Amino acid sequence: MKWNWQSPEWPNFTWDRARIAAAEERFLLGAGVSLGTVQHLGADDRQQLLVEWMSGEAVTTSAIEGEVLNRASVQSSILRQFGLASPDKRRATAAEQGIAEMMVDVYRSFSEPLSEQMLFGWHRMVTSGRNDLADIGRYRTSPEPMQVVSGPIGSPAVHFEAPPSKRIPAEMKRFLLWFNRTGAQGKESLPALTRAGTAHLYFESIHPFEDGNGRIGRAIAEKAMTQSFGQPVFTALATTILAHQKSYYQALERANRRNEITEWLVWFADIALEAQRRSLAQVEFILAKTKTLDRLRDQINERQRKALLRLFREGPEGFKGGLSAGNYSTITGAPPATTTRDLADLVEKGALVRTGERRHARYTLNLGVTGVL
Repeated sequence: MKWNWQSPEWPNFTWDRARIAAAEERFLLGAGVSLGTVQHLGADDRQQLLVEWMSGEAVTTSAIEGEVLNRASVQSSILRQFGLASPDKRRATAAEQGIAEMMVDVYRSFSEPLSEQMLFGWHRMVTSGRNDLADIGRYRTSPEPMQVVSGPIGSPAVHFEAPPSKRIPAEMKRFLLWFNRTGAQGKESLPALTRAGTAHLYFESIHPFEDGNGRIGRAIAEKAMTQSFGQPVFTALATTILAHQKSYYQALERANRRNEITEWLVWFADIALEAQRRSLAQVEFILAKTKTLDRLRDQINERQRKALLRLFREGPEGFKGGLSAGNYSTITGAPPATTTRDLADLVEKGALVRTGERRHARYTLNLGVTGVL
């Protein structure tokens, strides 16, 4: 036996529940904290969080597969699907529109059972604009082996080979039955991380589509985690996987060779917990933004407000290298003397922190002052 699906035990995965138990408990507690923190956000901020989370995950889940998308275009497409005005009027590509549609559908249909129709719809979305695929919106049918390879054409390294296409309908029927009966209300309910990690590996092992399996597989993992809490939760899974892309593929390759999957679930749980922390940091960042702007509402001018909003739009990491006086002048149109006064005033009011001197001075958001967090 070389691959897990060739084993007589397939697809009866086994794992050491004790090794995952602590991670499951931390994830459950973290979800409670995250959901509670979101409740402190106003409606507009919750909408902003949702759109930023969706667009970030859409771009990064595509980047894992080597597809570079424009985040602003994806975000604009998501806003339009929610019936909201977008500040960015650029036209999204078919790929950007498609992945945006899938993210919105995953969000809206989180509580629904997973079905072939849902998967086929997601596949049409993630392959939107493609004309090089024979099977779009259906399982693969080619008799050629479905392999994940790397290296030179003459002697490629085979990292995985999926079941032949003739087995896919039966394998997917079994997978869908397993997924829906292991949900929170199912007959064989599994904890959130165990179910999500197993679902992702199970789906990737079948590799039912000609292309797009990674993006759909990660969407399935998100759906599994969300269903465990009965409401959408913000978990930056794709963003975190991209940050650990090499180990992701290595972990999948190891897991594809056996049906005892404890090591894979431990790896997945660590990634999911990190993803949860990233998401909570984003929630707290938006909450800090609201508190900062409220605190300074009558103390700053329109230029300063515009610059702060631009800084907040960069996210928790802020401007690479910090905001310079030149950046401020570009954002606000202020002349040098006005820029100097505005920045000094923002530092004095506790909105910004300054490092460096003169032309080397850089400014970052001060989110640790009393009354902000």
